[in-house]
Amino acid sequence: MSASTSVGSTIPRRTLGIALRRAREDAQVTMTDAAEVIGQTVQSLRRIEHGAVSTPKGKVTLLCRYYGVPETTRTVLEQLAGETRSKGWWHSYGDVVPAWFELYVALEQTADRIRTFEPWLMPGLLQDIGYMEAAILAVEPGLGPEQVAARVKVRRSRQRQLSRAFPPPPRFEAIIAESVLLAELPAGVMRAQIWRLLQATELPNVSLRVIPLSAGLHRASVSGAFGLLDFPAENGNRPPSTVYSESQTGAIYLDKPSEIDVYMDVWAAMERAALTESQSVESMSQRLKELNDHEC
Repeated sequence: MSASTSVGSTIPRRTLGIALRRAREDAQVTMTDAAEVIGQTVQSLRRIEHGAVSTPKGKVTLLCRYYGVPETTRTVLEQLAGETRSKGWWHSYGDVVPAWFELYVALEQTADRIRTFEPWLMPGLLQDIGYMEAAILAVEPGLGPEQVAARVKVRRSRQRQLSRAFPPPPRFEAIIAESVLLAELPAGVMRAQIWRLLQATELPNVSLRVIPLSAGLHRASVSGAFGLLDFPAENGNRPPSTVYSESQTGAIYLDKPSEIDVYMDVWAAMERAALTESQSVESMSQRLKELNDHEC
């Protein structure tokens, strides 16, 4: 195995490849023409777009200019190219990669299995509009209506992947803490949100389970919220899984086997602590009844 394929985290490589492929397709450029621009074979370009190899900054610059990529986006992709040999990678919204560059969304769109644990919030892919607005303003209270609406639009766009026809929708598994269901929100918001959750559980590719307060402390009590993404095999090889964990100033992405193993153990422990799917539906239904009795 060459150094270009063995060194460092695969996350920047795969993310850069996704972005370059989309830019080429948007520009309606063939792989043959694009490969000629950087003096590579079509097979080599395909490996770049699949994130299988590191890509020199100069070649990224040539491709971006040929595709007509805006300068701000080109700068980000050039910086990503520099990260493709890093041993680990920290994505900071305000530094190397700005907020508008939806790294996690790019990875999420290509995953065939998404697992998420949420101790404080409803999973983003299952949020109702009213809950979205409340959650967005809780984090960024200074946003205006138009800014909130723009963020809601992005979240709603992400949600469509759970019911898409092609490619097949990912398997989505969420575990939430019971305290998420008990949060105090403006009248009607939580009722609509829980109803949204109950509707989602009817989808064949969605699993939602609740960890009851009675479960006490568990393996994720320290780790907090995280996502675990698995990806479909390419040419018989399945890309490494990725762990995503967000904070106020950025997000960390992990894909080393030892790191994935730890989070797989955490997930297995949470599955043991959580109610079954049917019990979780009963718990949510009971909470909805309580809200209906209280608010109506």
